This record gives sequence, C-alpha cells and structure tokens, in this order.
Amino acid sequence: MKVAAIQMVSGTQWQANLRRAQALMQQAADDGAELVVLPEYFCLLGAQDTDKLAIQEVPGDGPIQRFLAESAHALGLWIVGGTLPLSVSPDAPAEAAGRVYNSTLVYSPQGDCVARYDKIHLFCFDNGRERYDESRVLLSGTQPVTFDLPSRDGHRWRLGLSVCYDLRFPELYRAYAQAGADLLLVPSAFTHTTGQAHWEVLLRSRAVENLAFVLAAAQGGLHDNGRRTWGHSMLVDPWGQVLAERAEGEAVVLADLLPELLQQRRLQLPALEHRVL
Repeated sequence: MKVAAIQMVSGTQWQANLRRAQALMQQAADDGAELVVLPEYFCLLGAQDTDKLAIQEVPGDGPIQRFLAESAHALGLWIVGGTLPLSVSPDAPAEAAGRVYNSTLVYSPQGDCVARYDKIHLFCFDNGRERYDESRVLLSGTQPVTFDLPSRDGHRWRLGLSVCYDLRFPELYRAYAQAGADLLLVPSAFTHTTGQAHWEVLLRSRAVENLAFVLAAAQGGLHDNGRRTWGHSMLVDPWGQVLAERAEGEAVVLADLLPELLQQRRLQLPALEHRVL
C-alpha cells in the first residue's frame, strides 16, 4: 500500500490552508497513494492560540469536516485529517469553557468519518525564549483509538492514532501494539527547537520497540505567525529505517508499506511476544 505524509506550512487563513491541502492531496492521489495523512493544525496556525476557537466545529458538521469528507470521496482516498478544533458538548463541566479538543478525524474513500481521536497529551514547553501551553485552549482526550483499513491489494491494516506531543509517551504506542496495530500515525507540528533535538530518534524508537511502521506528517517551515516548525515528515519501517523524508517546506512524502516486511521483522525478532511487564 502506498501512503503519503502531507507536509505543510499552514498560515493564519483557514480557507487558504484548505486549498493548499487539496492540491497536495491531489498530488498524492495522482501518485497512487491510498492513504494520506495531513499534519497537526493543517487548517490553521493562528496568530495566537485562541484563534482556533473561532473556527471550532461541532462534531459531524462544519466546513472543514465537509472538506475532508468531500476530498476523500472525490479523490478515492483514506484521509487522516491532521487535527482540527472540535467543540466540547454543551453539558461539559464548567472548566471546559473556552477550550476545544484537538481532534484527528479519519475518512474512508466513501467520504464517511470512521474514527475520531482527541489528542491526549498537551504540549507544554518553556526554555525562556519559547513558551507553549496547549492546556490553556485545549482539552485533553482520554482514549486511544485504532481503525482498520482494507487496502486495494486485499490486506487489512490496523492503524493507531496519535498527535505530536503524544510521541513522547511510549505507553500509548505499546497499547496500540498490543491491540495489533501495524501502522502508527503521528500528525505533528513539532517546534524547530524540540524537533531538531528529538523528532527522528522518537519516531524511530516508536517503530523499533513496537515492530510497526510509523508515518509522521509534519508542519515544516516558517509560518505567518512567526513560529518555525521542524518538518522532516517521514515514514519509518519496523526496523527503524527511514524509508522517505522531506526536511522542510510543502511536500508529499510517499512510500510503500509492505506487509511481508512487517511479518518478516516480527518473525525474526518476536520481541512483542517476550514482553513481561
């Protein structure tokens, strides 16, 4: 199965971001991809954190969700919609006021939404020059989510969903491995500072320790709001080898997933069966 990580440099105008995403997904479809993964915040990297509140959508309805559904159907793709801000339910606790979920939605080639994952771990970083605290605007999710994807060659893949900062918490990915995941998805917007230090080693570690493919679609460049993201969207195989990568700028990062390679590595080194704790 051919898969594509879509790398973007999203700006402060959501309509323009959707147009760029559409063009990149069309390119991926033309190149034979069956699955495309958009990066975290593909629809908006605002001038300030609270800008995402203005474009939040009720689950199941809204222009961004319609865009993803219609694109999946028109292009015949499985689309993992990076993240978009979804509203909390009206009966949510008072502390949820003024916050949204940072959610990944998955659409089938028929345009149906088949999975939703709310980012569990919320990024917080302060080195004296850069300060981030997603919990000021976001609510954390609570549940890991997998879904099954039947590829055109008849193989059925199980995919585990995660987002960006989740990558630092290996217990999430071990839970996916125990649930039978073959491919781990990590749409992200890593900062340049943290990405330069840790991005590749974390992605390769998650692949090696779980004997799974890892597909990471990233934001990569200098954004309208002055933020610089690390990029380096990539696909890593179960042996920790980087199969495809793009350092910076808009890109479609394509690679093939081979089920026989996955099976070979798990037979050669049955580490998942040797787990004790």
